[in-house]
Amino acid sequence: MERYKIIKEVGNGTFGVVWRALNKHNGEVVAIKKMKRKYYSWEECINLREVKSLRKMNHPNIVKLKEVIRENDILYFVFEYMECSLYQLMKDRVKPFSETEIRNWCFNIFQGLVYMHQNGYFHRDLKPENLLVSKGVIKIADFGLAREITSQPPYTEYVSTRWYRAPEVLLQSPTYGSAVDLWAMGAIMAELFTLRPLFPGSSEADEIYKICSVIGSPTQNTWREGLELASTINYQFPEVGGVNLSALIPSASKEAVNLISALCSWDPCKRPTAVEALQHPFFQSCYYVPPSLRHKPASTARMSPSVGVNGRGGGMEQKYGYSGHLSSVKPAVHVTSSAKVHASLNTGVHHKVEVNNNNNYEGPGGVKKEKTYKNSAGAARQPKYRPPPGKYNTTTAGGGGGGVSETGDKLGHMAMVGSNRVGVGVGVGPIPRQHQQQHAKGWVRVGAKQ
Repeated sequence: MERYKIIKEVGNGTFGVVWRALNKHNGEVVAIKKMKRKYYSWEECINLREVKSLRKMNHPNIVKLKEVIRENDILYFVFEYMECSLYQLMKDRVKPFSETEIRNWCFNIFQGLVYMHQNGYFHRDLKPENLLVSKGVIKIADFGLAREITSQPPYTEYVSTRWYRAPEVLLQSPTYGSAVDLWAMGAIMAELFTLRPLFPGSSEADEIYKICSVIGSPTQNTWREGLELASTINYQFPEVGGVNLSALIPSASKEAVNLISALCSWDPCKRPTAVEALQHPFFQSCYYVPPSLRHKPASTARMSPSVGVNGRGGGMEQKYGYSGHLSSVKPAVHVTSSAKVHASLNTGVHHKVEVNNNNNYEGPGGVKKEKTYKNSAGAARQPKYRPPPGKYNTTTAGGGGGGVSETGDKLGHMAMVGSNRVGVGVGVGPIPRQHQQQHAKGWVRVGAKQ
C-alpha cells in the first residue's frame, strides 16, 4: 500500500470504506476499497464473490479491478477511479435527462450485462448507486452480491436494494437467475426519466403494493408461479389494476415505455434477456447504418439491428410487433457501433492472475506484506450466446399485468396497506433512500465529482 497516496475518503459503508488515491509510480488516480473485516488467508480473499467475478471479466462497461492487496490481515481492492454514481447525477439534477442520454447509458449498461451473463454471473444488486459514471462512460460496479448462473440453489434470501428487487426474490423463490438484473434495469430506466423511483416502497409490504399499483396485481395468466410462491408463505396480493406507464412517465417515448413495461414483467420468463433488450426498437438509433442502406425504400431498409447483435435477423419486428425502420443517423456520442456490439456479445476476454512469488516479506518499517494479485487481459473466444425463444409480448405500452414483491417469511405476517393508500408515489415525495434498507455489501459508491 506504500505505492499509493490516499487523497480523501469518498465513501463509507457497512463492509468497507473507499478512498480516492494516487499511484505514486505512474500518477494514476484510483479508488481503493478497504474492507472492514479481517482476512487471515489468501484463500479466503480470492474466494470472495467480488474477487472471483471481477477476475473473470474485462469489459468497457464493467468497473475494472486493478489489484487485490492483503496487508496485515487487511484486504484492499484497487479499482479504476470513476467520478460519481448515477444516483449522484440524479440527486443533483434539476431538469430531466434527455432521452438520448438515457438511451446511451442504458445501451452501454445492457452491453455490460450481456457480457456478465455470458461469462456466467448475474449481479443481483443493480441500482443507481452501483452504476458509476466518468467522462461520459458508465460502468457496472459492486459485485459483492454477484452469483454464478450455474450455482446451485437455494440462493440468499435478502439481496439487492428493496426498490430494485425482483418479485421472485421478494417472494423467496429458491431459484432465480439473471432476469433479476433485467427487472432492476426496468426500474432504473423509469427513474432516469422521472428522477423518482418507480417502486419506492417504505417497507416490504409497501413495496409489493407499489409494484401492484404500477403494473397491476398478478393473475394466473400473468404469473402462476408467483401466486404459488405467495401461497407458500400465506401471502395474498392486493387487488390493484395498475396504471398506464405512458401517463406515469410522460416524457418517455412509446418505445421506451414499451421496453420498461417488458423489463418489469412479473414473470421472469417474460422479461427480455440483455441480448434481447439490445434488439429493442428503443435502441435502434444506437446502431450504425452503412451509407449503402440509407435512403432506401422501406422494403430494402427494413433490416433488424438484431443482425448486428446476435447474427440472426428479424428479431425486433417479429418479437415486438414494431414496424419502425433503422435510423439513418450515426451512433450517438459514447455509444458503441454495431460492429463493436457484435464483438462484445460474441467474444469474451478473460483475466489471468499473476501472483508475486514473494509470499511474505518485510517491507519498510518491518510491515508484513503478502501477495498482490494483478489483472492482465488475455483474449479467449467464447461460445455464441443464444437467447431463449421469445416468450413475452411487448406490443402494448401500458400497465397491465400482475404483481408480486417483498421478502419471504415477513410477508405472511405483514398487514397490507389499505385501498386508500396513495400508490406509485404519485403526488407524494420520494421515500428517503436511507429507508431502503440498503445492502451495503461490496462496492461503496465512489464519491462526487472533484
